[in-house]
Amino acid sequence: MDMNEIKEIFFQECEEQLAELESGLLKLNDGDRDPETVNAVFRAVHSIKGGAGAFGLDDLVSFAHVFETTLDCVRSNRLDPGPEVLKVMLKSADVLADLTNAARDGGSVDEARSRQLIKELEALANGEVPQASAAPVEAVAKPVAAVAPPPVNDEGFQPVAFSFDDFDAAEEPPLMEMPTYEIVFKPKSDLYAKGNEATLLLRDLSRLGEMSIHCDMGALPTLDRLSPESAYFFWKISLKTDKGEDAIRTVFEFAEWDCDLEISLIEDEATQSGEELPMQPVPFDLSILDDEPAVSVGVVEEEEQLASQQQDRDAAVSAAGTASNVLQMAQSAARVPAEKAAPAASAAAQSAAAQQAAASAATPTIRVDLDRVDRLINLVGELVINQAMLSQSVVENDTNGTSSINMGLEELQQLTREIQDSVMAIRAQPVKPVFQRMSRIVREIADMTGKSVRLITEGENTEVDKTVIDKLAEPLTHMIRNAVDHGLETPEKRLAAGKSAEGTVRLTAKHRSGRIVIELADDGAGINREKVRQKAIDNDLIAADANLSDEEIDNLIFHAGFSTADKISDISGRGVGMDVVKRSIQALGGRINISSKPGHGSVFTMSLPLTLAVLDGMVVTVANQTLVVPLTAIVETLQPEASAIHSFGSNQRLISIRNSFCPLVDVGRILNFRAIQANPVEGVALLVESEGGGQRALMVDAIQGQRQVVIKSLEANYTHVPGIAAATILGDGRVALILDVDAIVAASRGHSLKPEMSLAAVG
Repeated sequence: MDMNEIKEIFFQECEEQLAELESGLLKLNDGDRDPETVNAVFRAVHSIKGGAGAFGLDDLVSFAHVFETTLDCVRSNRLDPGPEVLKVMLKSADVLADLTNAARDGGSVDEARSRQLIKELEALANGEVPQASAAPVEAVAKPVAAVAPPPVNDEGFQPVAFSFDDFDAAEEPPLMEMPTYEIVFKPKSDLYAKGNEATLLLRDLSRLGEMSIHCDMGALPTLDRLSPESAYFFWKISLKTDKGEDAIRTVFEFAEWDCDLEISLIEDEATQSGEELPMQPVPFDLSILDDEPAVSVGVVEEEEQLASQQQDRDAAVSAAGTASNVLQMAQSAARVPAEKAAPAASAAAQSAAAQQAAASAATPTIRVDLDRVDRLINLVGELVINQAMLSQSVVENDTNGTSSINMGLEELQQLTREIQDSVMAIRAQPVKPVFQRMSRIVREIADMTGKSVRLITEGENTEVDKTVIDKLAEPLTHMIRNAVDHGLETPEKRLAAGKSAEGTVRLTAKHRSGRIVIELADDGAGINREKVRQKAIDNDLIAADANLSDEEIDNLIFHAGFSTADKISDISGRGVGMDVVKRSIQALGGRINISSKPGHGSVFTMSLPLTLAVLDGMVVTVANQTLVVPLTAIVETLQPEASAIHSFGSNQRLISIRNSFCPLVDVGRILNFRAIQANPVEGVALLVESEGGGQRALMVDAIQGQRQVVIKSLEANYTHVPGIAAATILGDGRVALILDVDAIVAASRGHSLKPEMSLAAVG
């Protein structure tokens, strides 16, 4: 693996770390104060900085270092993550993402913005907390009043507080001694050249347990021989922890190539086995009980023992002083926790249990090139086609339906279907990365418009095909900009209308009927239909006396060049946003609807296919043409009876279904396959449901069967055909057209089949 491949892996990991950073900061912004959330945010920035240092990305390292230092203040409870602090950190996360993209793609970033954020981060790290979050810190720093000592009487007696509860505590079994590790950490000069700091590594190590440390400065030369780029110090560390050796090595994950690291476990047989030490006999001289001169001997021996004990105590005090000096050196390099007793052990045990639970829940993953997955999907598609062709040939040449060949083909068909479903699941990814990207857009547009906006996301783990996800970003970006700029009112107008000053934009994703439905809702003023109608008249889009429904007026905003903005700005006014949304959604084989209530807000609903590669459909015949109707659009099939058919107007027909009437649509007539309408009694009706168009009964001549087909783009291989979404290859080798149900339903309502009405090609 060459350096370019390693660098590409680093940038892929940066995307994951940036997503983790954004997610953690948003949780903190919502009031989450879980220490693990703070640690996850810190680890994300630290990992990016460590990898960037290895590749010499100085700008990225410098910014990440300042960001990391400020996050460390939050981690050590020296900085309260209030709203103003998190506002700075969210902007810093955006700049960190820009620097990462610039390092990967060779672009540039706004240096003035970067410098300003560095100053703000440094101010936060130095304790210059914004006014909104300064009060909690001052409250924490308030000194605790000293407890008055108990009184002493005339005889010098001082009462001592005593609790019988101590006996119960004393009877508790002693805690098992934690394993002790001896660690030798020798940094190389490359470690400092890549932006790492030994003190930060030692500080992270100290959080694993109870640590003592000694800095060896024996290699430090005289001043005239000192090189500022060399590394002379190394550390010998004793660490009591139950996290294990893997947790220790994780601390040095980004520095293991730039240091010499030795980790060894100190074995204590008694401690490791958990057995109690045997009782040792204590020598006792019985002569001290007699009133004989032997007492003096006993007294002398006792005095010698006391003197010896005094010397031991003096030595212990001296050793304690030396240990104190060593500990002071360690604290200057890494903050060693002051609490070493039962609370620390209990917290360490809880943390270990949480980490074990997280480790057991984590699913191992591998990185695979998307091109390889696409090639695999194409091969599986060809396998499906060949399997269908083979089945068709056997059916045509074998009249015995119970032959072993047919049974084998049925098993092959089932296995092919399972392989195809498994391969498609590989390409399925959650929409979370796209949703997280919208948070930054909301913040930027809110700052530009002076509005207070809160983005709420739901269904982030809803999975959809990777191709669909890649093409979702652009339409969602335009819709978010439209919702914040046009949909939400200013804080003053919201307060006057009895709403909260902060507007809400809600982005949700869910599965429905084999499709993914994405909704973008805001609690703004809704669509001003009078203004939209007048703007459409001014732009000659509609006649002044046109009679339009609310739905038709709402859909006018999707016209190219249409905008209700009074003036052109950096955000809106040119009329290209919603037009791009409609074309992008249609290109994905989807549809978009609007629901707006004046004074309460608007809801934009996008319905998209889960995948652009395969489709479950019903194969039908219309005027000797073979078509495929998507199975997700079909509610039911029925054989019309003459008594259920009713004429309506000059050429419209209705079909009665369970005491309700539904328009009957002749697919052959709509697609100009025949000049006159067919007799409904001689065909089959497919009751379909369309977004925005309600239910329709599509009239076809016959049903051939239901099967899964591989979608082939008609636009890419031929040209666009109105009313047709795509094409596929059947088992007999013929090409079948996949019906665009929404375009057919729209045409039945009086609209002509125009290219812009169609769902366009899929694939």
